[in-house]
Parts: sequence; C-alpha cells; structure tokens
Amino acid sequence: MVYYARKTGYFLLTLWAAITLNFIIPRLQPGDPAEIMVRQLNGQGEIDPAQVAAVKTMLGYSNDNVFVAYVDYLRQLASGDLGTSFTYFPYPVAEVIGQALPWTLVLVGLTQVLSFVLGTLLGAVAAWRRNSRFDATISVGSTFVGNLQSVWIGLIVLFVFAYTLGWFPASGGYGYTTPGLSPLHIADVVSHGFLPALTLMVTAPIGFILSMRNTMVQVLGEDYIRLGAAAGLKGRTLALGYAARNALLPVVTGFALSLGVLMGGSILIETVFDYPGMGRLMGEATSNRDFPLMQAILLATIVIVLTANFIVDLIYPLIDPRARRAKA
Repeated sequence: MVYYARKTGYFLLTLWAAITLNFIIPRLQPGDPAEIMVRQLNGQGEIDPAQVAAVKTMLGYSNDNVFVAYVDYLRQLASGDLGTSFTYFPYPVAEVIGQALPWTLVLVGLTQVLSFVLGTLLGAVAAWRRNSRFDATISVGSTFVGNLQSVWIGLIVLFVFAYTLGWFPASGGYGYTTPGLSPLHIADVVSHGFLPALTLMVTAPIGFILSMRNTMVQVLGEDYIRLGAAAGLKGRTLALGYAARNALLPVVTGFALSLGVLMGGSILIETVFDYPGMGRLMGEATSNRDFPLMQAILLATIVIVLTANFIVDLIYPLIDPRARRAKA
C-alpha cells in the first residue's frame, strides 16, 4: 500500500505542476489574441482600440493580475469549464477538443500498441540471434531509420501512395461518407488514416526494438540463463519464458514514456496529412494565439501521458514484485 500511495502522491503533484506550467507557458508568447482577431477582420490597416476592447469583452479575455487569472483558471478547470475558443468562437473549447481528440487517440493508440508489439518481438529475436545477419540488419537499420525526420517520411509516403499510386486519400479524416458506424464509413476512415499511421509506424517501433534487444542481451548473460541451458531447457523456453520476460520490464516503462513523444510527433504528421486531430488543432490555436484552446490541448496531452505512466506504475509490481520493496 505504501508503494501505491507514494505513486499516487507523485502523480497528483506532477499533475498540479503540469497544470501550472500549462497556465504560464502560453502567456509567455508575444501577441494579443483580441488584436489578432481584429487584424484578421480589418486587414493590415490601422487597429481601432475600441474594437480590440470590444473583442476582449466578448471573449472574456482580460488583463487581470496573473495570480487572479491563475485562481480563476483553477476554478474554471475544476468545474469543467475550459473557456471559449477564440478561433472557433462562440463554440466552447471542450466541444472543439471533443471533436478532435478521438481522432488522435485512435491514431496514436493503435500506432503505439502495434509499435510496442512489433518492436518487442523484433528486439527479442535480434537479441536471441545476436551477432547474426538478422541482428546486424535490425540494429543498423533501426539506428538509421530512427534518425529520419517524421515530416520527411510523411511527405514521401504522401507522394508515393497518394499522388503517384493513388491508393489512399491524401488528406482529411473521411471523404464522401456520412459519419456513423456503417461499414462504408469505417472503411473510409481507415483509408484516410492509413497513411498517417504508416508514417508514425516507420519510426515508432525503433525505441522498443533497441531497448528490448539491448536489455535482453544483458539478461542472456545472467547466471540463471546459463544454468537453465545447462539443465537442458529448450531454447524457446529460455528465450520467451525467462530472458524476454525479464527484459520486458524496462520496455513496458518505456511504452508509457514514448506515448508523449508519439503524440508530439503526431502534431506534424496531422498537419502534413490535414488529419482532423489534436495536432492540426494545436497548429491553428498557436497561429491564432488562442490561449484557452492551447491550454486545453496541452492539458489533455499532459493528462493522457501522466495517466499512462501512472497506470504503468500501478501494474509494474504485478509484473515484477520486487518493485514494491524498492525505494523510490
């Protein structure tokens, strides 16, 4: 119980720190969202201060003391009020995010799970067949591909499969179908999301491959592995039942940590493919200085990553009971 209480306390403290930083960081950016909206409406001419003041009143954006604004922010957050989007006025931020979040969760979630399974299997096989041609190909290939930029990969995938071959749509989340659970619409959504998922899948398994391979090579050098081999255990039993199982522990931890990296990378990928997820929404919010929308998107991303790490911390003792007795 002490282990779970300590992890819960760390989670709550980290969440509070993230919420505080989420309030501060967007306000460090230069520019006034109300002034930007007036300039977009009037062009590049002179800006009427009365119009700016009217827009601020309309949006509920004020120049109060930062501490007063922080208290108001916490109060609104506790009540579930994320504010009104400047970009999509008069729609509330919660509604705007509610339409974009499922797209990113499905894209990143499926990609992360597939990357974890594929990377773990390839890393385990490479470690078991260490110093072989397969091991060299996987290790060197992973290192090379891992240094490629996701945007560059996305542009190549877009050019080959969308524009040259015409196998998949080039942009959007769905095309001519009506949203719903019909097989036709589901197939349409899958076809539009295939290229963004493929782009993420090129680099997402790299960390799992290298981590699993390196950790399992160290485990294979342990005395109990040699003892099992001397006792006549089959190679598959040693590889899967002992070496891979113990080597999997740090990889499971890396699964939750890599979720934040993958969600950050999806921002650029969604922009390249014009995918209707959180990434494209974040780009629009940033360009328009939409503070409420930026804060909500950052907060949603932080909460997802922190929650994933918290869940891993809770199930880690089930995988390795020694974690309960370890000192944090």
